[in-house]
Amino acid sequence: MLRFVSFSSGSSGNCYLLHDGAGGIVIDAGISLRRLKKYLTERGFGLDSFQAVLVTHDHLDHIRHLGSWCKHLGKPVYSTSAIHDALAWHTFTRDWIAPCRRVLGRKTTVVGLGPGVAPEDCPSVTYFVVPHDATQTVGYLIEWHGSRFFLMTDAGRVIPEAIGYASSADAVVFESNYDMGMLIGGSYPHELKMRICKGNGHLSNDECAEAVRKFWHPGLKHIFLCHLSENNNTPALAFEASAEALRSIDAGGGLTAKDITDLQTLPRTTPSRIYVL
Repeated sequence: MLRFVSFSSGSSGNCYLLHDGAGGIVIDAGISLRRLKKYLTERGFGLDSFQAVLVTHDHLDHIRHLGSWCKHLGKPVYSTSAIHDALAWHTFTRDWIAPCRRVLGRKTTVVGLGPGVAPEDCPSVTYFVVPHDATQTVGYLIEWHGSRFFLMTDAGRVIPEAIGYASSADAVVFESNYDMGMLIGGSYPHELKMRICKGNGHLSNDECAEAVRKFWHPGLKHIFLCHLSENNNTPALAFEASAEALRSIDAGGGLTAKDITDLQTLPRTTPSRIYVL
């Protein structure tokens, strides 16, 4: 049975663990190796509990500590060729990334999760490209032990491909970055506000909620709202926008989608609890 934990989710750093009880993969390296070890240990894991790293894009809050991880752990780092080419030149990764480089095909099985683990018991990773102002940004659909786990963080708009993948997932991690009223009425410079909300930055609570209405299906067990803004959002606002979307969906038997789907907001700078998927 898969387990999911968020170690950090926001502009201060992003890092997530997906684990099957025997091995695991980490998505993004936005926290220090020391914090990673501490958080893993507190939850009964260790640095040997994951065997690979996935990277979504080359912004610092997602790869700030990747070079250190490569230097000290030497674990394979999977991403697209475009993202890896950027990491090869990036100040924070260029000295250590080369031996760890693994380029994803459109659908790739991540092997080596432990001695004797057959390829059919390893996660299969499909990536899709999303609009965001990085070199390239991808979301992931991870298929593992019959479960389908979807993650999309840092997206300027919701694309049909993302809706398609999320519509088949058992668990979805989806960006709900800002409340439009807080953003427009806040203290950010106009140029930064436009960068965030004009299709190549981040998703608002309302955009996330509209996506929830499109991708929800009866098999969807968990929705995790990620990358909430510290200055332009609150967990309550993000939660309520998506909760209202779920309440508007008839799930049959007198129930709404909210009644049968677990909805959570992920903490920005502290770890979440472990979720059994």
